[in-house]
Amino acid sequence: MKKAYIETYGCQMNVNDTEVIFAILREAGYERTEKMEEAGLVMANTCSIRDNAEQRIWGRLDVFNQQKKARPGVLVGIVGCMAERLKDKLLDNGKVDLVVGPDAYRSLPRLLEAITPDKPQIDVLLSRDETYADITPVRTDRTGISAFISIMRGCNNVCSYCVVPYTRGAERSRDAHSIIREACDVYSRGYKEVTLLGQNVDSYLWKSSDETVNFARLLERVAAIAPDLRVRFATSHPKDISDEVIETMAAHPNICRHIHLPVQSGSSRMLEKMRRKYDREWYLERVAKIRSLIPDCGLTTDVIAGFCSETEEDHRETLSLMEEVGFDWAFMFAYSERPGTLAQRNYPDDVPADVKNRRLNEIIELQNRKSLERYRAQVGKEVEVLVEGPSKRDPAQLCGRASNNMMCVFPALDRKSGTYVKVKVKDCTSATLICE
Repeated sequence: MKKAYIETYGCQMNVNDTEVIFAILREAGYERTEKMEEAGLVMANTCSIRDNAEQRIWGRLDVFNQQKKARPGVLVGIVGCMAERLKDKLLDNGKVDLVVGPDAYRSLPRLLEAITPDKPQIDVLLSRDETYADITPVRTDRTGISAFISIMRGCNNVCSYCVVPYTRGAERSRDAHSIIREACDVYSRGYKEVTLLGQNVDSYLWKSSDETVNFARLLERVAAIAPDLRVRFATSHPKDISDEVIETMAAHPNICRHIHLPVQSGSSRMLEKMRRKYDREWYLERVAKIRSLIPDCGLTTDVIAGFCSETEEDHRETLSLMEEVGFDWAFMFAYSERPGTLAQRNYPDDVPADVKNRRLNEIIELQNRKSLERYRAQVGKEVEVLVEGPSKRDPAQLCGRASNNMMCVFPALDRKSGTYVKVKVKDCTSATLICE
């Protein structure tokens, strides 16, 4: 059997896409390998959210092509968002045999058959209905504990800085029954946690002739599969997360107490320019609602420093919002202009690089302090942890996440991966709870 090797870059949705790709390739006679040097097909599943993500892929292409030179007949492919964004440009340098966008993975067997040395293949057509609902992913999680399940694809928000609507197409929700079947399947195979994935999970809405399922109802159905099946989800959108979703979380102990709620900026002026469709006050009201119903809920976020025309006052408003909310953790980036977006077409990228970096460093410094405060607040508490495996730093210690998504380390004793254990927090860093 031929072997396929895929490197995955970017978000959890790309991890799930890679698992779907492996399932499709299996039907074409390929099996998965983690060793590039034994693969006949070498691919990168790519992300275009930021420029540095794409630059990494150009570097990896040189590595992939060393395999082509050492072993004639090896095929190199680029799939995912970068394939969709750059299309034929990826073929121009002669290093790539295959370019396939996020909605065209079913065409992989046909395209692979058609490749010749002078005839690379490309399919980047976007779809309004493809969800891969009928494909059972080949799980790549090494522990066999946590599985990703895609519940929707695409995005309709068109935030002015974001390339996703152009690389993943319009929003469409997957058949709710297929999601439940997949969750039941992974649970029956010993998985203890599922993460429901979508660009904006709160806008999930599936309708049939006699049934309508929104995200709150879907969450409820997945949680009802088994009380020891943990349920997570990503990513929420502040404009769409409803009281019903928050109430559903509060009502089901196995829905994890963690919400990733990207704010991007604390300035209402910036949020309007970003086309986020909420303002500072709305965001803070949603946070207040979450904490009133789920006081122990972990909150993480995304923050962009130096978006077009951002002033020092806008920046201070971001810092003050972060101070007020007290996020557990954050993805923090300097604004990176993406070709083809509304911002690139309409707004000059006019904040100097040194100013962006200084503001980003101030955001990071503040978040590190708030993270340490949030983690210190856990000291003395007992939490339930799903054991993931040995700690990377010390094999005598195990690690796993609490319901609020905080990583815990604790003595291994006779505990096994995939089991739940109660631990007591005795110390912490800004990213880890040290437990007994």
